[in-house]
Amino acid sequence: MLLTGDDDAESDLLNGVEPAAVAAAHPTASIAWAYLAEAALEQGLAPREDGVADPDVAKVIEGYAFARTGYHRGLDQLRRHGWKGFGPVPWSHEPNRGFLRAVGALARAAAAIGETDENLRCLDLLNDSDPRAVEELGLA
Repeated sequence: MLLTGDDDAESDLLNGVEPAAVAAAHPTASIAWAYLAEAALEQGLAPREDGVADPDVAKVIEGYAFARTGYHRGLDQLRRHGWKGFGPVPWSHEPNRGFLRAVGALARAAAAIGETDENLRCLDLLNDSDPRAVEELGLA
């Protein structure tokens, strides 16, 4: 399945517009939600200065919520394009990456809060969509 991109949202992000402003202006753009999710998870899962892993649970939950929004926005787009819930969603097609990145962020957030079943469902979805996505997102 090849999604059409949101050129305005992608351009804004590439030009340094804050992802929250992009998501507000383009709420159907999975890529904006993926940016927000990844940033929140990066903050939430960063080790402390002494190197000890001590997640900031509020940031992880924020990342989870952003990722889930991007995931659902992407599912809406895929279904409008005729996707039936299975089949390839190639990483190589740039407009698919917002959805795939949101799914990857959701997998990471789910794992961080102990939501093992959801983490595995997300990893399965990524593998079914395109195994390359799992590798590109560092989830292999």
